[in-house]
Amino acid sequence: MPSERLAQRPSCDSCKQAMFTGHPSKFSSRNFQFHLENTDIPIVVFFWAPGHESCQTMETAYSQAAARLEPWVRLAKVNTEQEIGIPGLYHIRSIPTLILFKAEREVARQSGIMNAGEIMSWVSKYI
Repeated sequence: MPSERLAQRPSCDSCKQAMFTGHPSKFSSRNFQFHLENTDIPIVVFFWAPGHESCQTMETAYSQAAARLEPWVRLAKVNTEQEIGIPGLYHIRSIPTLILFKAEREVARQSGIMNAGEIMSWVSKYI
């Protein structure tokens, strides 16, 4: 998605769904690389696990940050219990972990619990 179209609340050409909903997108091995390769906006990926208490605590804050940062930053999450290949590729050793990508490259990484304000401040440092 070209950044100049973000303020227009774009929708998918194929399915007509809104491209940005203010909620984190779910990335999987099927769509992870596609998303990295087909945007010029930064993408923050939250590596988490549903049974992990720290991840459950941070999930609410991450959703709040998504509501404030989209559409200028795409927020997504990867379930490390279901998608073992992606966390392995990026050497995820602890969860929760955030990785910020720009132009398909990892720009920053942060592990540990963060609140919504801390997530937004962290993202702002790198975009």
